[in-house]
Amino acid sequence: MHAPNPSELSDGVLIQFAKWPEPGQVKTRLAAGIGDEKALEAHLVLTTAVLHSLSATAYPLSFWWDRPRPPGVQVHADKLLTQLSHLAIPQFSQKGADLGARMAHALGTALENSPKAVIVGSDCPSVDPDYVNQAFGALAEADVVLGPSDDGGFVLIGTRCDLGDALTGIEWGTSRALEQTVQALTEADFVVRQLAHRWDVDDVADWQRFLESRGS
Repeated sequence: MHAPNPSELSDGVLIQFAKWPEPGQVKTRLAAGIGDEKALEAHLVLTTAVLHSLSATAYPLSFWWDRPRPPGVQVHADKLLTQLSHLAIPQFSQKGADLGARMAHALGTALENSPKAVIVGSDCPSVDPDYVNQAFGALAEADVVLGPSDDGGFVLIGTRCDLGDALTGIEWGTSRALEQTVQALTEADFVVRQLAHRWDVDDVADWQRFLESRGS
């Protein structure tokens, strides 16, 4: 498995969003059921699973942390950082006041060098290479593509347009996020296409579903 050279493919680029691995700062809903340390382990397992899945596509991938890398030795992130280095995947820091602004910024940055860009979250292991291909295919006609999740959010967002501030004012992390996003984008005159529903991992039941999907 390797990270494609951007020059090998110009049709689109993939972005993986991830939170920096730190106890008590990741998978907080899951942590309420299994504790901070196990939730951190789960976060790393999920992030790695998504990384491997996205790396298996034909699209070049970049990895965007939710904040700049802290100084000093990074015990919890060491294995993941090694994998990113081995796969030659470039890393960036997200910028913006909220998730909508951060996604719009990352997508806009990617579109400076590619006609299409798609973001996948690190808690979305149900996104496989075929689903990614569907997303890029949808962007042949739509301005924005969304991969709805079972909890009212979405596991994937992609675009071929500068979204500007269209993603502001969304109640992120709630069951209304997808509905509000579709409404905001439609009101901004973007053509939106939705893929089939997928699932992400937020709580203990979701984590168990993931483990069962892997035969664990």
